Formats: sequence, structure tokens, C-alpha cells
Amino acid sequence: MILKHRLLVSAISLAVFGAAQPANAAPWVKGFVVSSYEYSFRYGGRAGFTREGEIEPGVDCRHGSSTHFADDTRTKHAVAQQKWRSQQEVDWIAAPPGLEKVRGPNLTRFFIWDRALSHRGYKKEIETYVNPFAAEDPGQPEVTGRIGDGFNLDGKIKNTDFVSAEGEQGIDHALYRAWGCDAPWRGNGNATLHLRANDKMHDGLYTVVIRVTGNKDPMNDDNAMVEIGYSPDKIVRDARANVATDYSYRILQTQMYTRLKATIRNGVLETEQVDRLHVPRIAWFYDQVGDANFSNGRIRLNIAADGQSATGLMGGYRNWRDLYAENTFAQDGGQQGIREHEDHVALYYALRRNADGMYNAKTNRFDGISSAYRLKLSSAYVVDAEKGMDVPKLLAEEDRKQAFEETRLAMIKGADTRVPQLVPPGTSEAAVGIMEILVVDLPSKDFFLKTLYRQRYAGEDENGIPPWMPDLQKRMKEELARNPAPPPKPQQEAREYGSATP
Repeated sequence: MILKHRLLVSAISLAVFGAAQPANAAPWVKGFVVSSYEYSFRYGGRAGFTREGEIEPGVDCRHGSSTHFADDTRTKHAVAQQKWRSQQEVDWIAAPPGLEKVRGPNLTRFFIWDRALSHRGYKKEIETYVNPFAAEDPGQPEVTGRIGDGFNLDGKIKNTDFVSAEGEQGIDHALYRAWGCDAPWRGNGNATLHLRANDKMHDGLYTVVIRVTGNKDPMNDDNAMVEIGYSPDKIVRDARANVATDYSYRILQTQMYTRLKATIRNGVLETEQVDRLHVPRIAWFYDQVGDANFSNGRIRLNIAADGQSATGLMGGYRNWRDLYAENTFAQDGGQQGIREHEDHVALYYALRRNADGMYNAKTNRFDGISSAYRLKLSSAYVVDAEKGMDVPKLLAEEDRKQAFEETRLAMIKGADTRVPQLVPPGTSEAAVGIMEILVVDLPSKDFFLKTLYRQRYAGEDENGIPPWMPDLQKRMKEELARNPAPPPKPQQEAREYGSATP
């Protein structure tokens, strides 16, 4: 049936994009599948830099890019800020004694850091990433440049606004100011988290499609209609791994879907600004997949003359708490931060500091932050599903998705009430269960197991592995098996490490 729809739409498209247009143009339809989907951040690397445009400080990030937890010195500085830690604890976290004697020393250190960095609040029992407000602001380098991509969302021109590269004033893109110097979101098309999200999208994690219809000329129509939403169909790639053109995709008119009026002038499409723009959100794990929900949202597309591709922007105000949760709890805050050299506590404060929309009269604060996403589109046939259907679920991942949602809600409750929240079950926050396995060969393991706080859950086994991670020990052993076995430990050395006290 999809093929039949494709042939029907193909016939309409040929009539539209074929040779001469009749005097009274017929109704037309054009579809796209999103091939690249990322935050619309700019990069101002200096000319001649060997990796121009990647993470080098440029005119937009004169204070540099984030380098949190990039080495033991930076990690030591982070954990030294908690006055309840002893100097020995600070020193040993940064450089765990006996690390050279374990299988997978880097992995072991990684998760010791994860456990420690997950507890940087005013009390050691407070988990940092669910309760970032309870930790001191580590400071986040922010964008200092004035050029930015996006929209004038509030209709005003303010001193704090950006100016587009084309000279448009009043651009509201506070997310760029807050996160534009965060290393994994920074790069000239090769930022690590942009690459990861696009790669997972191409692999079938989720699909975004756009359908444009009108009654005049596809390149000039003052009464067009845009539909954007989720498709249950995986992206089709060609032999070179590029997104293939002219394949059929269904569009679901469910939660992640919006219909907008639009005008097109010389191939530039501008939609109306709507109170709620529901679209799929950027994700690289299943638990993140869901509705992005922009307030005062709009879309701009530049359609190629041949109709085979388009580029554009989508923007509006997003709840900054949701942005924090989507970036932090994809795995857990410690893993994400150490691997990507970003500190989510710093990102939390940067979001809160730069929030500029969705005013909340009860709190006298802004709940939203102006944002813009960059889109690249490939021609496709976008058709309605034959029967009504909802977004498909991955049953094997639903428990993790539920844990993500509960963790997000706990973080929001804590941020709103300033009352520290426990970490809901189902997550790996604070390296729960993981660190216990990895330190098994570490001479100083008793010190870390005794000193580094972690929340306990009902149903944990004797190794501290929670019930929602039944295969964790097997997976960690497989990971360690890729490393050579540690040499035998002298008994005296083992006693010395074991006798250390906080």
C-alpha cells in the first residue's frame, strides 16, 4: 500500500516539478526526510588552525571550550570543592592507588570518578545530577560572540540578542549562549554528540519527516501548509551510507506532530509561529526519544531549485529542565560528563541563568530558553499511515525509558522545591553496581567502597548490583576480559592499601 501511495504522490510531483507549469497550477505536495538534526550552534575558529572550526576557542568562545574532567588535575579540583571530603579522599579519587595493577585501569578510574563526581552537594548523600542545585556552580564558558542562527521569537530587538550572518537583528538563541562552548556540542559538523545523535537517527532510532502542500507554485505559494512529525519507518541509506532520496515514509499524527500554515517565496519557506510546536526530539538512546515541544515555535526552510533537498531552522522556547534531563540522563550524569568533558552542574546553571521565555508568574522565573535546531532534508514521499497507529515501542527498553522519565521528574521536583530528591530505581546514576565490579582487583578498593557514598536499593545482590541490571556483572567481566590479567599483588602492599582510612 505504501508503494501505491508512493506512485500516487510521484505522479503529483511529476506534474508539479515537470516541464512547463500550467496557467493555473494544480495542487502540489513535496516531502522530505530529515537527514541531519542538531542544535544550530555556530563556530568561530581562527583561520589556519589545523582543526579549524572544531573545539578551538574562536570569536564565539573566547574563554575556550569546556574541559571538565579531562584529566586528574581537573577532577581533583572538582572534588576538592566539597568541604566534607578529606585530603586523602581528594588525592586518591584523582589518582587511585594501585590502578596500574587492575584490568582496565582507565575504565576503573572512569567509574571511580563517576561515583565521586555524582556526589558534590552540600552533603555527601545528595546525588549531584538529580539535584544539581545542591552543588556549587563550577562555571561554564559561554558564547561571547554576537552572530547566531535562529529566529526573533519575541518580536523585540534587545542588546542581548544575536545578529544573523545575513544581518537580521533580534535573534533569540539563549541555548547557544549557554551551551555553545560545551565541547561535545561544538564542532564544524563533527561535534561528538551531534554525530552520535545523527548516527543513531540514521540507524533507525527515530525518523523525522516533513510534508509541504500548496495550490500554486512549489517555489512561490502564499498559502502553503507544513506538516512535521515522527515516522515509524527507518531511514533508508544508499551504498555510500548517505540518506537515500525518494523513498516513502509514513507520518504519524500523534504526539510528535504539528501542522502549520506557511508562505514560500523564491524557495524560502516561512511558517507561522504557533503556541506549541510538537516534533521528535534529538536523541541517541531510546529513553530520550519523545516530544521536543517548542513554545512559540516556527520553521524556516530553503528548498533547492530541483526540490530534491532543503536546509533550514526550527526554533522556539524549550523548557530548559527538559533539555538538561535529555542531555544528562541518557546514560547517567557521571558517564556522560567524564566521557564528553562536560559538567552537567555547570550546564544546569548556564541554562537557568540564560532562560528567557515561558515566564512563570508563580516562581517569577523563566521556564523556557530560546533555541534553534539546524535541519538538512532529503527528498522523500511522505504519506499517511493506512490505519491509525501510535509511536511504536521497544518493549525491551521500556523499563529504562520509564526510569529516565522518573529521573527527569525527580530532578524537576528538586529544582523547583530545592528539596534534594532520591534517585529513582532503574538507572545507573553514581555508577551503581558498576564501580563495585571494576574495583575488584584494585588494592585500594576497600577505601573507595567505604568512603564513596552511594544510594542503596531494595533487591541488590551481594555485589551491590541492583535488580534492574541482572546482566551487568557478565557485561563488565566481558569488558575486563579484553584487558590482560593484573599481576599478583604483594600481600604487604594489599594490607597497606586496605588499612587506609578516610
